[in-house]
Amino acid sequence: MADRASGDSVKMVLVLRHELGLSAGKAAVQVAHAAVMLSLDEKVRRRREFRLWLEQGQKKVALKVETIAELEALRKKAEAMGIPTVVVEDAGLTEVPPGTRTVLGIGPGTAGQIDRVTGNLPLL
Repeated sequence: MADRASGDSVKMVLVLRHELGLSAGKAAVQVAHAAVMLSLDEKVRRRREFRLWLEQGQKKVALKVETIAELEALRKKAEAMGIPTVVVEDAGLTEVPPGTRTVLGIGPGTAGQIDRVTGNLPLL
């Protein structure tokens, strides 16, 4: 994992399913859910990586994909590389049906490692 001495940055990436057409507020909340879920998991499971991410300013990048298939392919690739992931499933109270997978959270991990998974995606 990265550290200050090596100059590697640590980040978290949050990937939204753009084709769902969520309102800006709904999209923001779904992205926030993913960030919180990853943070809670990684604070316990990967303490060192989590601490480095905190020390470096908690960098988060919001990206988008157009389909659930793209989201799932990214999840599988990240997991195969040993990068933590979470998937947000909406409760279905407002804009989408219950269980709709809205956001994939990836990381925290080194920027280089995460970029091998998401480096070609457009910003949200």
